[in-house]
Amino acid sequence: MEPGPHAEEMQAAIGIDGDGLRRLLDGDAAGGAARLREAAERYRASWELAPPRSYGRLIGMLKAAVIAGDASEAAAYAREQVGEADSPPSHYVLAMAALVTGDDQSARAAAAGMRAGSPAFGRAADAIEALADADAGRYAIAVREIVTDFEGRDEHLTGVPIADTALMLERLAESRGLAAHPASALLP
Repeated sequence: MEPGPHAEEMQAAIGIDGDGLRRLLDGDAAGGAARLREAAERYRASWELAPPRSYGRLIGMLKAAVIAGDASEAAAYAREQVGEADSPPSHYVLAMAALVTGDDQSARAAAAGMRAGSPAFGRAADAIEALADADAGRYAIAVREIVTDFEGRDEHLTGVPIADTALMLERLAESRGLAAHPASALLP
């Protein structure tokens, strides 16, 4: 990671995020949520110090906020910061923010823009589109594919083996009555 205060904030955010996720896996929902809220704040601080287009920080902020159950403010902030999406990561930020705010049309449009990215972006786009379409069957298949991908990874960004993308999507699905509850050692 490049040196500077933004990199230090990013590393701190990742460490706090990992601690929050570890707590969730250990059954400490309240402690995990508190740490994830803190991680979201640190990801935001890192974004504000980082070079333009460092969208991974906004993705981390939204993911932590959604999993913690407190994403409305983070979603509004992320949408304002991205403005017009022009890359798969910026489309991902807008898709997540749109799902948080219930703007399914924007979520679908942003998910389409994610497809120019890696296969992981495509899997997440499948799940986002299914949630926006209120299609429980398609969503269950998509989130299971995400979990399977995480189960096959040797390394995880936070150092904690957890399917955090699936966990975030499940939180969004719960509020819509579409949660699939995939079974995995990588989910609380």
